[in-house]
Amino acid sequence: MSITSAIVLFAVIWFMVFLIAIPIRLKTQGDMGEVVPGTHAGSPEVHNLKKKAWITTFVSIGLWIVIAGIILSGWISVRDLDLFGRMGPAPGFGDTGE
Repeated sequence: MSITSAIVLFAVIWFMVFLIAIPIRLKTQGDMGEVVPGTHAGSPEVHNLKKKAWITTFVSIGLWIVIAGIILSGWISVRDLDLFGRMGPAPGFGDTGE
């Protein structure tokens, strides 16, 4: 895995975890009982995004270490995910793949 692949993997994991974490413990204006005129009652009143971003970062680092370790170890490869056999046989040692 190259450095670019590692960064992209971390970014994908981070955003997936962040999108999961955003609605946790979210308090809306309707929940608080003070809806600002011109806004929806479901608009967030207390969102704690900074805290959620830090928690997301720490969780993402742990997940990234596990997933990157699996990828680098070769325990699971792309060929293992080829359910329909479209990739063909793996090239042998010394084959050029042509």
